Amino acid sequence: MAEPVVDAEYLKEIEKARRDLRALISSKNCAPIMLRLAWHDAGTYDKKTKTGGPNGSIRMEEEYSHGSNAGLKIAIDLLEPVKAKHPKITYADLYQLAGVVAVEVTGGPTIDFVPGRKDSSQCPEEGRLPDAKKGVSHLREVFYRMGLSDKDIVALSGGHTLGRAHLERTGFEGAWTKDPLHFDNTYYVELLEGDKEGRLKLPTDKALLGDPIFRRFVELYAKDEDAFFKDYAESHKKLSELGFTPPRIRLVKAILVRGAVAIAVAAAVVILSYLYEIKKKME
Repeated sequence: MAEPVVDAEYLKEIEKARRDLRALISSKNCAPIMLRLAWHDAGTYDKKTKTGGPNGSIRMEEEYSHGSNAGLKIAIDLLEPVKAKHPKITYADLYQLAGVVAVEVTGGPTIDFVPGRKDSSQCPEEGRLPDAKKGVSHLREVFYRMGLSDKDIVALSGGHTLGRAHLERTGFEGAWTKDPLHFDNTYYVELLEGDKEGRLKLPTDKALLGDPIFRRFVELYAKDEDAFFKDYAESHKKLSELGFTPPRIRLVKAILVRGAVAIAVAAAVVILSYLYEIKKKME
């Protein structure tokens, strides 16, 4: 599919869609599933083959039918009216924008969003997303394949501060935190408290405590919410841009080229005027 033209009109539509998403997510209390949709569309990226990633392919039945995507058709359907209202925006941009807005409207950090993602109908094979039943080596294998780091793994895990697991979708039941519609650092606090509050703890959650590198970040984020918000915003942005070259780079180049052309034209005018004046004096 053609790459979207990110011009002033497209940016204007993005801002309109952002407002519509705020209203939708607030009224439906659907921030957790919107964040999950954004993550799962992006999390299939493979840096070696440069396939998968945040390209909107999760809208295809072949992909949303993957076991790890159970229930996400709900989010896809909720976003269809927004897409219909703003047809210029790609599904890839819409899904990632929904994830950004989901974090912000629930009290989380502001995440830099750059539009321009291209839609794809090519679905990656099943099995690229994290398996909640596995541990440390699996987490690293999956996230390193995307091109993400240990810090990214722990920071993004903190997104479980939103939402709850559903038995029929994941095989697990329950919320990670006491307020699953409020984005904060409670996930880490309650993770360190163990089963004291009876919150959901997946094998992948517990794995963060068993690894010394992961645990260091867990302890940092549990005591310093500002540090968590800063790192989460950076990691979320990285995840949302896997395999994507933000068009602002091309825009800057275009501006520089136009500027160079303008300078050259101005210089030519000055030179011609100077030569004209010399010619007049010589006549």
